[in-house]
Amino acid sequence: MNRRIFSKGLLGSSLMIPFLGLTPTLRPAQTVVKPARLRPGDTIGLITPGSFAPEEAVQRAITNATALGLKVKLGKHLQAERGFIAGTDAQRLEDLHAMFADPDVKGIWCVRGGYGCTRLLPQLDFDLIRRNPKVFIGYSDITALLQAIYLETGLICFHGPVGSSTLTPFTREQLVAVVMEANSPHAIKLSSEQLTQTDSAFQPFVINPGVVIAPLSGGNLSLLAAMAGTRHAFDFSGKLVFIEEVGERPYRVDRMLTTLLQSSNLNQAAGIALGLFTDCHPKKDERSLSLKDTLLDRLGNLKMPIAYGLSFGHVSDNCTLPVGLAAKFDTDQYLLELAEHAVL
Repeated sequence: MNRRIFSKGLLGSSLMIPFLGLTPTLRPAQTVVKPARLRPGDTIGLITPGSFAPEEAVQRAITNATALGLKVKLGKHLQAERGFIAGTDAQRLEDLHAMFADPDVKGIWCVRGGYGCTRLLPQLDFDLIRRNPKVFIGYSDITALLQAIYLETGLICFHGPVGSSTLTPFTREQLVAVVMEANSPHAIKLSSEQLTQTDSAFQPFVINPGVVIAPLSGGNLSLLAAMAGTRHAFDFSGKLVFIEEVGERPYRVDRMLTTLLQSSNLNQAAGIALGLFTDCHPKKDERSLSLKDTLLDRLGNLKMPIAYGLSFGHVSDNCTLPVGLAAKFDTDQYLLELAEHAVL
């Protein structure tokens, strides 16, 4: 395979590599802020900023945190319920703000994702968060909070397992390496579980070969598309965009990628690392392209490194990606490598 090098070098914590003459900037923060690493004995706050978390999910989150050597503080409204959402917007905001304000809480772990996070964005106290930077972890619908906090404050946030996730050896190792051990450089390769899967959703493939180093930005496709046109819409110019999805048929994946191409400068990204799009096959006898053909159709003409099938998404083996940190992406090896440590 002929390898095309799209950019070279390493990024400092506040520098970005231009791609085809584009120089992205943080909005409105001008520097990247790294939180302090989590250490055994630290207290981590558990909150539910999106959908309701049942008791078993909360207990699993407590078990996961204590197994990492962390103490746990529960959000005041952790199990509040209002329909499909974990309490009112005011209750969920109160818990999020309280955890950032509490000096004894060294990190915040979302127990689960699910709808509701975008409702909080207009009322988030970004000044409070800016004054109290700390590790903030989650994925799926938590994408909205990860990206908005980074865009407004420069704080690196972590797209990784939610508190109630099953921490497989791969998932645990990746989480600890990034937010506790601060390994640098840190290589993220395909998980062994993924390599044994027969479902086509787990089979990696390269759309455009190449190597690139750029700041990480992205998350769940549905959330990225849902935020188009808002104050916290994305500008992917010059970014290494990572995207995952679950339970969306190919025509919906097509629609959301088209939204990002037309609203968020996805066509001007430095590269695109696609995670696992689980349960995104067309229905039987449905008039549809396959997931693979849909991705090739929407992204195949972009002049940047792109590959599908990295080990993140709605799967058991889920790596931890620091939003805003420089990473190297090598499509030939299906490799993401963090260019520097993400925590202090």
